[in-house]
Amino acid sequence: MMRYIIRRVLFMIPVVLGVIMITFLLFNVVGGSPAAMALGKNASPRALEEFDEQQGMNKPVLWGWWTPTRACPDAVFPEGLPLAAPALYPPPLVFSLRPDTVYRFRCRISTASAVMSWRPGVDVTPLTGDYAGIRLGGSGASVSRVVEFVFRTGSHPPAAPVSLSLDRGACRIDRVDLRRRMPHWTDSQLACFFGRLAKGDLGTSLATHEKVTAMLRRGVGPSLALTVPIFTGGLVLSVGLALACAYWRNRWVDRVLVLVAVALMSVNYLVWIIFGQFFLAYKLGWFPIWGFESWRYLLLPVLIGITSGLGANLRFYRTVLLDDLYKDYVRTAYAKGLGPVAVLFRHVLPNAMIPIVTHTALALPFLYTGSLLLESFFGIPGLGGLSVNAVNSSDVDVVRGVVLVGSLLYVVASLATDLCYALVDPRVKLR
Repeated sequence: MMRYIIRRVLFMIPVVLGVIMITFLLFNVVGGSPAAMALGKNASPRALEEFDEQQGMNKPVLWGWWTPTRACPDAVFPEGLPLAAPALYPPPLVFSLRPDTVYRFRCRISTASAVMSWRPGVDVTPLTGDYAGIRLGGSGASVSRVVEFVFRTGSHPPAAPVSLSLDRGACRIDRVDLRRRMPHWTDSQLACFFGRLAKGDLGTSLATHEKVTAMLRRGVGPSLALTVPIFTGGLVLSVGLALACAYWRNRWVDRVLVLVAVALMSVNYLVWIIFGQFFLAYKLGWFPIWGFESWRYLLLPVLIGITSGLGANLRFYRTVLLDDLYKDYVRTAYAKGLGPVAVLFRHVLPNAMIPIVTHTALALPFLYTGSLLLESFFGIPGLGGLSVNAVNSSDVDVVRGVVLVGSLLYVVASLATDLCYALVDPRVKLR
């Protein structure tokens, strides 16, 4: 068994890395700008740049030497920006550049014939690029060319580090682009993300400015206090009722329980919550309505959680048990003189444990995240309410932390499921 566990753990490593990569791409690439989501559409470019600097978002996504800067957002001119000699065009900077930093400025120019030059600003050192006269076109037909200049800012970067000076002719500027050079090509958002995960750092909440790991530790206790009783009580009750259906199959007990299961499945989860809070808590006063002060505050949400999931679980476990009741080994057990109770508990139930274990183990990772609706409606400070608040406030690090830890727990639960197969069924060999 130990060899099998070691092989499975080694197999889990690329799976975990894949989960981390998918999580990274979802929140850093597909989801758009985290700075714009957190600070809003009206945030200034400087505030967005400072947010990206704090979160490590102002670096290349995967790798690379150059990264965009909000000091000069990529500007595209669909109609073109016309210039006629003599003209001086400085790039439109929103805020000052960093001191002692290498930048690359690109400009796409369309012209038939023009002569221009580039003027470096004060306290700017040109590195590459033709800062003398540049002759463009000359054939009479309009041509498009990209000119590029790399420069280093000094200790006091000017408002305009470089300026385009049109000496003769006319041209049209189609696009400008300014990028900052990174110290190393591996200095990227991905490397920063993996570095933080290696230290056990899931980031900092934007709303509360707390470490995400501390928030998860604080919220996992109330979530487990709610979900573990729901999981345990629902499992015991549904398996027990499924055994009753199998024992009295095709009789009135079985038919009534199936009818109750279908009725429970037909009622929406939110209806159970509203009914429980209004009638059982508010009208009758049997339970507290809101809060997390003692175990009494968990009675109603646990009761609702068990009731809402009982129908589907009962029908599943009943189907599994009835499927085994009509197999050959059951008829053989009856032929040997065993009674219905002995056959049900000594033969049918052990053979039905594999689908029961599978169904149970797949639900284990979701105990960690709690119940979103129950925690929100009953004021339980668990991870479910934490996730809802993080989504509403665009708290990227909190949402990413909850998703990442839940995904890792799901991978671990799959390994535990395979180990449980060998424990409940001697025919299963772990090789």
